[in-house]
Amino acid sequence: MTDPIADYLTRIRNALLAKHKIVEIPASNLKKDITKILYEKGYVLNYKFEDDGVQGTIKIALKYHPETKQPVIKSLRRVSRPGLRQYKGKDDLPRVLNGLGIAIMSTSQGVISDKEARKKSIGGEVLCYVY
Repeated sequence: MTDPIADYLTRIRNALLAKHKIVEIPASNLKKDITKILYEKGYVLNYKFEDDGVQGTIKIALKYHPETKQPVIKSLRRVSRPGLRQYKGKDDLPRVLNGLGIAIMSTSQGVISDKEARKKSIGGEVLCYVY
């Protein structure tokens, strides 16, 4: 597997399409940071990191609207990929759906959302868009 972040996003996307409540994903520190941001911004219901001694797994409880049963996450899109990295400076930070969505970025101060990067006035690699 050459792009573990694309695999992470695809597993979540497939679980949402299949209406699963929980999805299990192989863990890494970057994936854990992305999961924490998704939880903080209200896109997932809950998460749990399980350590099995080798790599560990991330269990994510997906969030759906109570009445319509539609997933909260409408779209997960990988922006920067191994073949074409996308870096944005502090003046060129992306706005997803005019501020309704989030862009998850890898910066020198860790993995943060685009809104936090604006507050801290830093740029970095744009990993994905979520809305």
